[in-house]
Amino acid sequence: MSLNQPPAFASTPPDLADMAPLASTGQRFAARLLDSLVLGVLWFLALTVTGVMGTALENAEEGNPYSDIPVGPTLLALVLTFVAYFLYEGFMLSRSGQTLGKKAVGIRVAVLANGNIPSREGWIRAAVYALPGVAQMLLNIGTIFWLLNSLWFLWDKPYRQCLHDKAAKTVVVRA
Repeated sequence: MSLNQPPAFASTPPDLADMAPLASTGQRFAARLLDSLVLGVLWFLALTVTGVMGTALENAEEGNPYSDIPVGPTLLALVLTFVAYFLYEGFMLSRSGQTLGKKAVGIRVAVLANGNIPSREGWIRAAVYALPGVAQMLLNIGTIFWLLNSLWFLWDKPYRQCLHDKAAKTVVVRA
């Protein structure tokens, strides 16, 4: 080791010594932003399938897009969206450790114990991330949990894990 280089454990926790370095905050944010676009597409499709989008567009033509929006179909669209997002995230993570957003920015999810692609752990991680969104209809509990969950890695040491990472025993590393 050269005197100009910090020890190997200075930037990488000892348990991760054989893995790629942890993903940066910027990489994680960019990946989640891109995956939020996927969520937005799913939300739009669910609103369309349930007829809520059509009602909103008809109301917009009359000058008030938010009047008479049906609550039942809107809640159904919400449930469909988060279940579809759970399936998207679980499938992608269990196959490659990467969602579309993670692929785009060059990061992946790894099992904390061994660095492998998360198979079962990918589904656990997806469930803890996506399914609380269904609780959105209960006083915004889903939104509060989602925000806290997603930001948790900013103060978590040493692995910078979100709550969904902790539940699944995963970390996010550079691909």
